[in-house]
Amino acid sequence: MSFNKFSSACARIGLGAAALLAPVVAFAQEAAPAVAEAAAAAPVADKGDTAFMFLSTLLVLFMIIPGLALFYGGLVRTKNMLSVLMQTTVIACTVMIIWVVYGYSFAFGGSTNPFFGGTAKMFLAGITPDSTAATFSDAVIPEYIFMLFQMTFAAITPALIIGAYAERIKFGASVLFCALWVTFVYFPVAHMVWDANGFLFGLGALDFAGGTVVHINAGVAGLIGAIMVGKRIGFGKDMMAPHSLTLSMVGAAMLWFGWFGFNAGSNLEATGGAMLATVNTFVATAAATLSWSLVEKIVRGKASMLGAISGMVAGLVAVTPAAGIAGPMGAIVLGALVSPLCFFFVSVVKNKFGYDDTADVFGVHGVGGMFGAVGTGVLASASLGGIGYGEGVTMGHQVYVQIVAVLTTIAWTGIGSVILYKVTDLIIGLRVTPEAEREGLDLSSHGEAAYHS
Repeated sequence: MSFNKFSSACARIGLGAAALLAPVVAFAQEAAPAVAEAAAAAPVADKGDTAFMFLSTLLVLFMIIPGLALFYGGLVRTKNMLSVLMQTTVIACTVMIIWVVYGYSFAFGGSTNPFFGGTAKMFLAGITPDSTAATFSDAVIPEYIFMLFQMTFAAITPALIIGAYAERIKFGASVLFCALWVTFVYFPVAHMVWDANGFLFGLGALDFAGGTVVHINAGVAGLIGAIMVGKRIGFGKDMMAPHSLTLSMVGAAMLWFGWFGFNAGSNLEATGGAMLATVNTFVATAAATLSWSLVEKIVRGKASMLGAISGMVAGLVAVTPAAGIAGPMGAIVLGALVSPLCFFFVSVVKNKFGYDDTADVFGVHGVGGMFGAVGTGVLASASLGGIGYGEGVTMGHQVYVQIVAVLTTIAWTGIGSVILYKVTDLIIGLRVTPEAEREGLDLSSHGEAAYHS
């Protein structure tokens, strides 16, 4: 073939190829702007919000270990110190694994069911470093950090329960009950309150950081546990004072410190709303601490360290549902009023009915959570310095919705807890033997002692 013929053939081939590729090129040219537009429209997590939520998540972990563990540990007798530390640690770790396997999906799995989040995100299916979760504005955060932040809430809530039946429950029974409880009680309540498809969310219930989901939920379960497990041997006769208020004070201080992650982090982004929650967490807690001390001085003649840290926790509990909703003056009022109420329950009501709530889980978390949840409906009013209600919503209607949320939570956790304590009792048995209880759970359950002389 001559060079001219070869060149002519190549030209014909080239023109043919160009003709064949022309539609493809045209499609690519038309599609390129659409692809670029889609890429530009894809939500990108803000690095500042991500860092803020990372820190908040670690602060809530700090609340559990060592904060809650030391707070409860100091409130029991020396021979049961390690048992409380072990229960707190192992229960938290158990719930963390449950959360990533199915808990996150059950709470936030995208289901339209008002009571159940679904199974779509079991084993964290579909969650990648690029997937995002919505906040309260147009911003987004990585779904991984949202998942982890909510995991710490799930981990601390059942750990709160153990303070009610401390010093007499079997270690395995405590862990099993809490695993069942988060599955059938906590996850549904979290979905109802915090998921956009949830029953109470749909009603318009306000719970900024967990008054219903965490504190009422755990407080009622704790009361039922204290009754069903039974009183400690010697309750009302033997000396059962806290063995180390020093450690309890350290634990309470850690709780207050970590609670800023709990409350401010529930804003999901580093904005003025998070700072409002921070201010309220400061002032409500301070007011409640002073209020409890004042009540003790009036009633008993002396203000105690136990009372001060009890007031501290009561203030933290009460402000939790209102943290990003009430104004600072409203938060001070909330803190000042919750302590006398909780003091009445732990010093009068508990003695009247004779139940043995070791660390006053119901009296502080349950009662304080109820008061805070209902109070949020009042203090949300813009006329009282709050962020205001939705369009057409009155204070009376909001308070009604808050009461419905409180009663729904009490009913769900109350019925569920009774059933799950009974199931645990049938499988393992709830209570240690009298001999083991007298010896102390540290040695009888774990073969260790917290202190050595």
